[in-house]
Amino acid sequence: MKFTGQILSEVDQARIHEQSLRILAEVGVRYHGTKSLHILERNGAQVDWETKIARFSSEMVDEALAKSPHVVCLGARNPAYRFQLPAPVSRYGMDGTAAFATDFETGERRYGLKKDIENGLRIFQEMDMGILAWAPTTASDVPAQARALHEFFAMIQFCSKHGQHELHRVEQVPYLIEGLEAIEGSEENVIARKNYSLIYCPVAPLTHDGEMLDAYLELGSLEMPVMIMPMPVNGTTGPASLFSNIALANAEVLSSIIVFQMAHPGRPLIYSSATGTLEFRSGGYLAGNPEMGLQSAAMTVMGRFYHLPSTSAGCTSDAKQPGPEAVSEKIITTLPSLMVGADIIIGMGEIESDQNLILEQLVVDNEIAHLCERLVEGVDTAVERDLYGDIVQVGPGGNFLKARSTRQASRSSEFYTPRLIDRHPYETWASLGKPSMYSAARQKVQEILNRPFVDPLAENVLGKLEDILRRAERIIPETQA
Repeated sequence: MKFTGQILSEVDQARIHEQSLRILAEVGVRYHGTKSLHILERNGAQVDWETKIARFSSEMVDEALAKSPHVVCLGARNPAYRFQLPAPVSRYGMDGTAAFATDFETGERRYGLKKDIENGLRIFQEMDMGILAWAPTTASDVPAQARALHEFFAMIQFCSKHGQHELHRVEQVPYLIEGLEAIEGSEENVIARKNYSLIYCPVAPLTHDGEMLDAYLELGSLEMPVMIMPMPVNGTTGPASLFSNIALANAEVLSSIIVFQMAHPGRPLIYSSATGTLEFRSGGYLAGNPEMGLQSAAMTVMGRFYHLPSTSAGCTSDAKQPGPEAVSEKIITTLPSLMVGADIIIGMGEIESDQNLILEQLVVDNEIAHLCERLVEGVDTAVERDLYGDIVQVGPGGNFLKARSTRQASRSSEFYTPRLIDRHPYETWASLGKPSMYSAARQKVQEILNRPFVDPLAENVLGKLEDILRRAERIIPETQA
């Protein structure tokens, strides 16, 4: 029997839904940009053009939800990594667009570079619990007006799992489309395979970025899936209670679903969240605390309430360096969403409140994912696990070491064998140089970086992508970047 948890009762879920409906009908949501308000008004929303605030009836919410597919299949450049949501097991996504990276060779914390995206994705490619790739840092060393395109294409080049990223400006759209068609061979293949999707974060509280939303609406013709990830922070951009922050975040998801479905009915959408909390003493942002894990789990449940694919942020930490604090925070922010059945938990590879990529952390987080999964798998009570016969045979004072079932157990999945945790006796451990999770992870990173990366793109495709990037840098205006 699985080890599961309940965080919201059916009554709680209904209350959150009702409060979200009140927010949408009475408070409203602000939409910047040139496209969304016209779409909303044309479809019956109450629009105040002076404030750019739209309000919605519960019927509009119901209609948008009815148009949203209940099943979304995330394709992958390597079809072995295709992943259908909802999923019978939880898998993991890489955290993304951190401002900083810790240099693997020097240990220096510096701004992220395009090379960090390459290295991070090469490590993530070989992490068996990881299914969803993001560009792990911003590429601060490329022109700003084409930065999102550089990040998108680097993610595709160095990882053959499903890739998800963002665009910031409408002018970037044609270059992304051209690049995806070069990779997939045709627009029809882009639409059919759905190897790439978009991450969309409303601006808390209750606001939609104009340029980004306009760009995503243009990409609706490709039927690109969108993961909707609201990010209100208790006490700053969200109310200072878990319940109302969840209701606000839920309203932001619903307001996104409405505009995407009005524009392109049936577009695949994924319900997600990345709520944070205020550090009340300093005013800082926290992502590695129990409250974040609880809100992520509650939002996962609300996604299920609407019968949508449901993912969440998790495996997050506010630690300033790798070590026990990072591991403990990542466990407490992973387990809640895992125990309520999130399809994908997003946060692998970063610490410092999602702002610092650590290559070794990717490997450690993969181990954490395995350990948490084994915990949630619970106790197998199948008939073949009933070893009463062994108890009778061994009897009082005996030993089960020689039993056939013990030999079988040593090779079974019932007892997980860690890949990074050293379980030698003290003397042996000391003689081996006192290895730790992070030293073992560092060795694994070095091994991966020393060998050729897998599933490379064809040289002619890489040439096309390079040409697209050069043109984007030259043609897209530097202003507004």
